[in-house]
Amino acid sequence: MREFTKFYIDGQWVDPVTENTVAVENPATEETIGHISFGTKADVDKAVAAARRAFETFSQTSREERLTLLRAIQAEIENRKEELATAVSDEMGAPLSLANGPHVGLLAGHCQKAIEILEGFEFERQDGPTLHVWEPIGVVGMITPWNWPLNQIACKVFPALATGNTMILKPSEIAPFNAYIFAEIMDAAGVPAGVFNLVNGDGPAVGEAISGHPDIDMVSFTGSTRAGIAIAKNAADTVKRVAQELGGKSPNIVLDDSAFAKSVAKGTVSMMGNSGQTCTAPSRMLVPHKRMEEAKAVAKEAAEGVIPGDPKGNAAIGPVVSRTQWDKIQALIEKGIEEGATLVAGGPGKPEGLETGHYVKPTVFADVDNDMTIAREEIFGPVLCILGYDDYDDAIRIANDTEYGLASAITGEDIETARSLAKRIRAGRVAINGGYDMNAAFGGYKKSGNGREWGEWGFHDFLEVKAVMGHS
Repeated sequence: MREFTKFYIDGQWVDPVTENTVAVENPATEETIGHISFGTKADVDKAVAAARRAFETFSQTSREERLTLLRAIQAEIENRKEELATAVSDEMGAPLSLANGPHVGLLAGHCQKAIEILEGFEFERQDGPTLHVWEPIGVVGMITPWNWPLNQIACKVFPALATGNTMILKPSEIAPFNAYIFAEIMDAAGVPAGVFNLVNGDGPAVGEAISGHPDIDMVSFTGSTRAGIAIAKNAADTVKRVAQELGGKSPNIVLDDSAFAKSVAKGTVSMMGNSGQTCTAPSRMLVPHKRMEEAKAVAKEAAEGVIPGDPKGNAAIGPVVSRTQWDKIQALIEKGIEEGATLVAGGPGKPEGLETGHYVKPTVFADVDNDMTIAREEIFGPVLCILGYDDYDDAIRIANDTEYGLASAITGEDIETARSLAKRIRAGRVAINGGYDMNAAFGGYKKSGNGREWGEWGFHDFLEVKAVMGHS
């Protein structure tokens, strides 16, 4: 049982101003596995005051000082990898193979990338008589989700730290333990008091206090579009910068070529990873109408090979994170059936033998029309929708017919066609045949948000630009 009821403020573990202890559930067992405290505006005020004081000195540190700090954090992450993976598996149901692999790997990877980029990052540039200077924006409020918790902490904290900012982190109250371990890592690495602060709580209390706080210069949020809109509205009165990575309904255009079956199988399995709880998941698979029946057969076989089960075993996927999430997914599966989509695999209810835990059957719908609810709404579970297209122009029209624009995919052997189509998709990322790069910009068009994270792009989100005219 983990009892993480203190907050990390000004370099110390402190009691909340008002005691309010909340249980944390293991979604695989539905049992309580620990407790955290929910903070209030008073706790946020304390953390912001500490961060504001620390900014005066930390913003003036040298590149080498911040590199030394990041390398110390990197060493501490290495020491705590197993604990981090166990926490992620326990609190969000990720199989240990996934928790030990991508979940913890992304944390370490972002730290390494921040070090590499900081070593050569240009903070000053002479442009004729004017010196342009990139300076830290100030105190940053960070609100992170439960689905890839370490990744989202890492791609905010490390670039903010590398560029000289101070910060307050509110991790998800659903999966909070990994963030506590992360705070312990920051403390052990010698991060100066007040530079990094952690306050737990929910959106209406702590999230609103952060987004509306007059002494916070920027809010970086990852989560639902609904919550992102609320945060932006709450931040407007203080005219702070708001960076948002929000929802997605990503298309995967499968090319009409000899690699078709392989592309369909790969896309189906990719959709199911992390129990479908990934904002960039390729949830709308687009295939030629004339090959729909072939796609159904391949996707059915691939989905039935994704076996859900105990995260501590060898299961391909674990449960979804909560009963609330399970209920939402079930309602959308029922809606797909009601609206006339063809159920190819999976369906309502829990997988056989998994009555305890928030498990969802890997589900595939085909003959989906892009106006159906399951093609419009982000399901955030292991549910794939297969839509038909007439030709590539039609595929692009369908791909872009969404209020989201976070990510997309194109799969097939015709690389020239894939490159051409990639230029026409309105999304922040296009992955050709699973292409992946830790330096690639991450962020969305339309209601998928604004700003960019990852690599050098993430550094710029946390910097202001000053023009010193007459410098030369």
